[in-house]
Amino acid sequence: MNKIKGLLALIRFELPFSAGVCVVMGQLLALGKFASIIVTVLGFASVFLISASILVMNDFFDVETDKINAPHRPIPSGLVSPTKAFCFSLFLLLAGLLASLLINLNVFLISIVLAIVGFLYNSYFKKSGLPGNLMVSFSVGMTFIYGGVSIGLPFQNSVLFFGLIAALIDLGEEIAADAMDIKGDKLISSKSIAIKYGRSAALKVSSFIFLLVIILSMFPFLLNWFSIVYLIPIGIMDLAIAYNTLKLINSKDEEGRKHIRWIYLGAISGIIIFIVMRLVGI
Repeated sequence: MNKIKGLLALIRFELPFSAGVCVVMGQLLALGKFASIIVTVLGFASVFLISASILVMNDFFDVETDKINAPHRPIPSGLVSPTKAFCFSLFLLLAGLLASLLINLNVFLISIVLAIVGFLYNSYFKKSGLPGNLMVSFSVGMTFIYGGVSIGLPFQNSVLFFGLIAALIDLGEEIAADAMDIKGDKLISSKSIAIKYGRSAALKVSSFIFLLVIILSMFPFLLNWFSIVYLIPIGIMDLAIAYNTLKLINSKDEEGRKHIRWIYLGAISGIIIFIVMRLVGI
């Protein structure tokens, strides 16, 4: 039972769940309504599984740094062996690719690209600094595009826009997280902004990115894409980002990680509320 719990902990449920929610949001934005139940479920499940696979593989490659940055994680704590983690990651990946193939060929091809990007990041580019950060943010932004492709409408304006917003939020989180992980990242000779230019510089860059997100989030209303009532979910996202960004600037490592998580949770809460509002016909 403990080993099963360890394997499930490797998934970090809220992250692949959020990726799946972004796919559904992409479908909703592109179509103007919910896709069929089958496409919705397969879209969510395929990205959930592929994201989970990449996260498990991340722990597989990050054993040494996690011994310092996160010794409680399943692999460095001895709860799960690296071999079992690797096999579990492959199982999740194959299941996710199968689910994507059941949607359509284009979605399957995007899934392969995302899987390759995830593997390259975990195996090499994680220590490259900004290029690695951009790879992760690209993958996050692509979840919205993935949703549009799954229903045959990949280039709808609001889909592309929210894909950009999601990518920027993740980029800010990645740079801020690097500022909290300097000690462990030095073991792998990381070229993160925090290590090259200092913790303070990295947090200033991430804060600027979060400020840009808040400004950009007003554009859909200026362009009349959404009715004014949708300021509610967008406002929740912006408040979470603004408050936790202010707290993040002067925070210690553990406290900073909590604020980064709350920025993420605030953003995904706004998306879920948006989806619920559409579901009930608001």
